[in-house]
Amino acid sequence: MQPTVTPASPSDPGRAAAPSAIGKMTSVIEALADNRRVVEICAATSLTSSTVHRILQELVQLGWAREDDDRGYSLGPRVLAIAGRVPQESAVVRAAKGALQLLNSQTGHAVHLGSRLGDEIVYLDKLEGSRSYHMRSRIGVVVPIHTTGIGKAMLAHCDDDEVTALLERTGMAARTEYSIIDTPAFLTELAATRQRGYAEDLEENELHTRCVAAAILNHRGLPVAGISVSALDFDLDRGRMRVLGPLVAAAAGTVTAALGGAAPAD
Repeated sequence: MQPTVTPASPSDPGRAAAPSAIGKMTSVIEALADNRRVVEICAATSLTSSTVHRILQELVQLGWAREDDDRGYSLGPRVLAIAGRVPQESAVVRAAKGALQLLNSQTGHAVHLGSRLGDEIVYLDKLEGSRSYHMRSRIGVVVPIHTTGIGKAMLAHCDDDEVTALLERTGMAARTEYSIIDTPAFLTELAATRQRGYAEDLEENELHTRCVAAAILNHRGLPVAGISVSALDFDLDRGRMRVLGPLVAAAAGTVTAALGGAAPAD
C-alpha cells in the first residue's frame, strides 16, 4: 500500500509560497527605482525575463512605467504624480517646511521643493507667491530634469560622465526656444552653476517664467532634492536673480543641515 502524500498547505513553513501576481508587479515597480534594464530587474526580483517583460509592458500601458529609446525602462508619470501627492510622508518635505515659508516671505515669490525620481523632477511642495499672478506648477507635476532650475542644481552635484549618460538616455527635448539642448553647453551651464552656488532657469522650461534654485544634500554630499524661487520674467531680471540666488542657497543649506547632510568636500 502506497503511503498517502499530503500536499503542503500555504501555511506550511517548510515551503515558500510563490509570489502573487500583485507581489510580482510590486517587486518590478520597486526595482525600477534603481534599475533600467530587464536583466537588472530580473536580478533584483528573481523573476524570469519573460515575466518581467510582460509586467513592464503592462505597466507602460497603465502609465506606471515608461520605455525609453535605449530599450530601458523608468518609473512612469502615474507613480511620480502619486509620490507628489503624499508629501507628508517625506522627511525632506517636513524638514523643508520652515525654510520654504521663510524664503516665501523674504521674496514674495512662489517657492518649490522638488526631487529627482528616475530621470525627471517631481514637485513635492509649493508655496504660492504674493504677486497677483500664480505659477502654473503644482505638487505632483513631473518636469524634465534638464530644463528646470531644481534639475540643474541637483545635476551640478553629479560628475559630468553621469550627467552625460543621463542626457543620452532622456534626450534633450526643447520645452521653449531657450532650452539648452546641447550636452557640451549644458555641462558648461552646470560649471557656472557650481561657481555661482545656485542654478538659473531663464525661461527654459516655460516661457516668461524664470527661477533660481539650489540643491539639498545628504550626509555624503549627494543631492536628494532642491529648492527654487520662481516668478515671471519682469519680476525676476538678472539683477534680482543675483540677489535671490544666495537666499535660495542658504535655504537649501538649512534643510541640508536639518537632514544631517553636509556640503561636498572641495
